[in-house]
Amino acid sequence: MRYDMQELPLAQRYKLMTSTITPRPIAWVTSLSADGVVNAAPYSFFNAVGVEPPLVVLGLLKDMRTGALKDTARNVLANGEFVVNLVSEHDAAAMNLTSVDAPPDVSEVAYAGLETVPSSVVKPPRIATAPVSFECRKVVAMDIGALQTVLIGEILVTHVADELIADPEKFYLDTPAMNLIGRTHGAGWYVRNTDSFALERPRFDPELAARTSGDGSN
Repeated sequence: MRYDMQELPLAQRYKLMTSTITPRPIAWVTSLSADGVVNAAPYSFFNAVGVEPPLVVLGLLKDMRTGALKDTARNVLANGEFVVNLVSEHDAAAMNLTSVDAPPDVSEVAYAGLETVPSSVVKPPRIATAPVSFECRKVVAMDIGALQTVLIGEILVTHVADELIADPEKFYLDTPAMNLIGRTHGAGWYVRNTDSFALERPRFDPELAARTSGDGSN
């Protein structure tokens, strides 16, 4: 089946993308309003996009009914700071609770009963139970289309729970022990990151290249 994404309505485009681009890591973003309200919201349009400097990208969708910015985008655009907290399975229910459409004066952190700890260089706090947190500063925010803001942030400080450091000198982390979850297809579906396998990156083989050149496989 061929789908012309320029012709499809928004809802159908969204379904195709979220059903195929999977699993998607979850950024559990904490931000701070001008009135000092701590906001927490999960975003699965999220990933790493660079290391020099270390960059993350977030796709912040606007209110589909009104086109207005949601709390996270409004806060980050105003003060340029946010924290990306990664989500372990232990925090899944609390993370899901912070996805509610709460009024701006209601802190999802308090609503979900979350404990926070101060960040070291940005004002929004970190979620205490998150296995990993990235303190970030906005680099650029771009409105591309009417209903989304693409936010690129620089990671200033990374926090990893001590028990997840396998070898501090070699920077080996016990990633499986983080029990991270991601988003998959449909509403409310998630995946555990515990089912994995390893493939060694191969070295270029000139003999293989010679045997396969011109076979039309490209």
